[in-house]
Amino acid sequence: MRLRSLLTMTALGLELLTGEEDLDRFVRWVVTTDLLDPSRYLSGGELVLSGLQWRDSPADSETFVGALARAGVAGLAAGDARYGGVPEDIVEACRRHRIPLFRVQENVAFATVTEQITRNLSTGRAADLSAVLDRHRQLVAGSGLGSVLDLIERDLGMSCWVMSSTGRVVAGSVAPPEGVTAAFLNARRLPLVERENGSPHSIFAVDEYSTSRVADWFLVFQGDCTEWSEERRALPGELAAVVSLERARQDDRQSAEGRLAQELIELIVSDAKPAEIISRLELTGLGPGETYIAVAAASEGDTLRPGELRVLLREILYGRRPAAGVVDGEAIALIPARSSILDEIQLALSELAPALGESRLSVGVSGVVDGEGLRGAVEEARYARRMAGRSEHQASVVGHDQLATHMLLLASVPDEVRRMFRTRLLDPLSNYDQDNRADLVHTLETFLQSSGSWTKSAELLHVHVNTLRYRIQRIEELTGRDLSRLEDRVDFFLALALR
Repeated sequence: MRLRSLLTMTALGLELLTGEEDLDRFVRWVVTTDLLDPSRYLSGGELVLSGLQWRDSPADSETFVGALARAGVAGLAAGDARYGGVPEDIVEACRRHRIPLFRVQENVAFATVTEQITRNLSTGRAADLSAVLDRHRQLVAGSGLGSVLDLIERDLGMSCWVMSSTGRVVAGSVAPPEGVTAAFLNARRLPLVERENGSPHSIFAVDEYSTSRVADWFLVFQGDCTEWSEERRALPGELAAVVSLERARQDDRQSAEGRLAQELIELIVSDAKPAEIISRLELTGLGPGETYIAVAAASEGDTLRPGELRVLLREILYGRRPAAGVVDGEAIALIPARSSILDEIQLALSELAPALGESRLSVGVSGVVDGEGLRGAVEEARYARRMAGRSEHQASVVGHDQLATHMLLLASVPDEVRRMFRTRLLDPLSNYDQDNRADLVHTLETFLQSSGSWTKSAELLHVHVNTLRYRIQRIEELTGRDLSRLEDRVDFFLALALR
């Protein structure tokens, strides 16, 4: 049942204090609590009943309501027995966090509220059960979302589409209305009624409270949902549950192919030998005789939740058979090099940018390589991604042709040669740092970045110049190099770039 239905239960006498725009939320269960932070006992969709015993000061309202919002509850019903009404600071906190708030009169027991709502939930679930099971049977039978949408169109005479945040039509028999993807990404609130050439379409998120919009799928229904009957208004929630199931089935992270792709990316990043990489490449379904492009993506901010970045990168590269994995919070994908991808990624990022909120998304793209050059391609893509991260734009992409010349040179050197070069120069310093809790590698990097300036390097490292001179002397003793020589400085610079 929806929150709106609570206002029709006259025996309860509930009064809505704030949140009228969110009354179409579904109530999954009823929970009574007076804990200041009950979030650990909530899983989303609950109507929370509270006697406000947790409130000792107005500041507690922000803590309590914020916890409810993070848990994804449907709404809050507050009793007025303790204060003779609901304090204004609670009302304001609910308004800020978009939690619909109801007042429960003093003469109405919470047990009565719980009993009546539970009875209505049971009745509603029984009425919907056959339809829900029928839709699920369609999926289990392997006929997919298309048959479910056909069922809706046949029974209700209403066209419907399931779409991804990049505008891909996941399911739908005809072309979707124009502009719905941009409307979904730019909407301040959902559901949204979009009118194109006077024809209304209603847009709903599939998983609004648990998935970032930029990585979510969405539903498009023909017609204006504000004019639907109560029975029809339940349809988006039911369909969203079915779509979530299908999306989980399509998520390759749990499949054998997806796990092999993750292992391949980890292998490439971990300095594995080319022969080992190529043998694993074949297991992912990518042919060793093909040429490839590497793509790396990362986000700054909290809009994209953990695990969603990889899903989003695969969606951007959909149709190009990406083998993707995540390493140190960075999503990396390999795709066959059949045509230019840079313009496609740029277009996708520009369209996704409105849904990023305060976060930033950066993407790097390598040049074309064969199977033996995969490590260099991944390194090149990651370096390009870091360059993109320095852009002022909210979503940006940098291609290999925009990289510094030395990075292109290093990416073309065989893996074994690069690994030997880096190991010979930096391992003595890394081992010394580990054994003596020293900071020689960082000192070397700072010294080179400062163009060998003793004063500037010492300032950046927050040490005395004499301390810096001692460290540089120790670096030269351990490596047999002379940092006053240009050739040795260049070697160290390139070795650090290969890390």
